[in-house]
Amino acid sequence: MSTTERPVPPLNADERTTLESWLDFHRATLAMKCEGLDDEQAAVASVPPSGFTLTGLVQHMAEVERNWFRRVLAGEQVPPIYDPQADPHGPDGGFELAEGVTLRDTLATWHAEVVRAREHSVGRALSDTGRFMDQDVSLRWIYVHMIEEYARHNGHADLVRERIDGATGV
Repeated sequence: MSTTERPVPPLNADERTTLESWLDFHRATLAMKCEGLDDEQAAVASVPPSGFTLTGLVQHMAEVERNWFRRVLAGEQVPPIYDPQADPHGPDGGFELAEGVTLRDTLATWHAEVVRAREHSVGRALSDTGRFMDQDVSLRWIYVHMIEEYARHNGHADLVRERIDGATGV
């Protein structure tokens, strides 16, 4: 039984509510995919030669949240979380397991980045922009991109979780 609340996005709402609800739905889906796993299980690679793991995916999504909402939208100069040598303006990375990482700590870091993302989004219009690759990018575009990013990776997470313990769905 899942302990993560995942409300279904409203079927008939304004644009902002629709976008934020779908993003939160996908965030909750990732959390649900990690429920009940220990550190060893969450570090199991999907299918060799891939090193893709659920812990690595959560690390990656923490980096993605940080990049789009803190660096791009808010213009914060924050370093990468898991690889201090990585280019903070480069690919989001994070898939390679950090030294001594635990699933619990990784989830806590990811949750903290989600909280910061929400803080940076509240009060902004969907047309408000940040800077990405020397171009303006709207909060609307960021929301749509984040929904796509989570949806794609949640499909990966579903397959990895099934390989770990046979759990499917969600």
